[in-house]
Amino acid sequence: MQSSTLTDALIVDAHLDIAWNAVSAGRGFLAPPAPNYLVSRSSLVGAGVGLVFATLYAAPARAGRSMRTRFVYENPHEANVMAMAEVNYYRSCGLQLIGDKAELRAYVRGWKRGRLAAVLLMEGADPIEDPSQLGAWTGMGVRIIGPAWGATRYSGGTGAPGGLTRLGAQLLKAMRRKRVILDLSHMAEQSVQDAFALWRGPIMASHSNARALVPGDRQITDATAKEVASRDGMLGLSFYARHLRRSGPATLDDVVRHTLHLAKAAGGPEHVGLGTDLDGGFDARDAPMKSLAGFRELETRLRRHFNRAQVEGVMGGNWIEFLGRALPD
Repeated sequence: MQSSTLTDALIVDAHLDIAWNAVSAGRGFLAPPAPNYLVSRSSLVGAGVGLVFATLYAAPARAGRSMRTRFVYENPHEANVMAMAEVNYYRSCGLQLIGDKAELRAYVRGWKRGRLAAVLLMEGADPIEDPSQLGAWTGMGVRIIGPAWGATRYSGGTGAPGGLTRLGAQLLKAMRRKRVILDLSHMAEQSVQDAFALWRGPIMASHSNARALVPGDRQITDATAKEVASRDGMLGLSFYARHLRRSGPATLDDVVRHTLHLAKAAGGPEHVGLGTDLDGGFDARDAPMKSLAGFRELETRLRRHFNRAQVEGVMGGNWIEFLGRALPD
């Protein structure tokens, strides 16, 4: 797949919690963006976004208070039911789900402004009640799995140090058999190292910035960025203010700063893309731009550091190239 046919005006965002916000907070994807929020179908296509990684996310009960939601799970079965509801929500939105290389090629070749497709990403693997059930989820379109959010039955996670569990190792083996992509975002450092030792499939971090610039276990180290790149993987840039800078409002210059840092750690910008999480648990006050029109301003700022092809890659082409390698045949 040649980059010249893939990146023309098409932006890819590798992390949006579209269904979660619709189901838990009533922010419907087909309506205009809610006050102080940026993401809807109309705002995405208006900004030139053509492909998103749409998440299946369920909040554990321990997170309910901090996230101000009652839409939480107490056990794996409840997580399963919640994630199933989100799959059905995406279907109700008329989103084309990209499931294999041929579908990706056909979609990108025919893409024009106004069209939007998605790849399903499960954020936190607790909805998979047992690794033996993975085939049911891939049958519904799941192509990427992040085993952790906080701690799950599979992995240590954000604010919850620990390695892969026995069940987590089983899940990774099942994912490899099903050609599912591994997402390291939210995995605790020990779990990341365990994954590097076990995993031989496609790998990415959908929405994690440079820990060297903003410390915290939610970010990735330079060593992790280098290892992901060595495996032909991808690093997605989160647009959450607390991931972009230690304090104060974030700007697009902070996004550029993390882009440059991760590109250097990875050995080149071809391993960096967007994974904004702009439809996650924060509103425009914690974003580096006040509308999705800021994507074009970001391109302008990135051009001060990279050539045109490299900027097109960061904005979308790198993710397309990655999926062209990583999705099933």
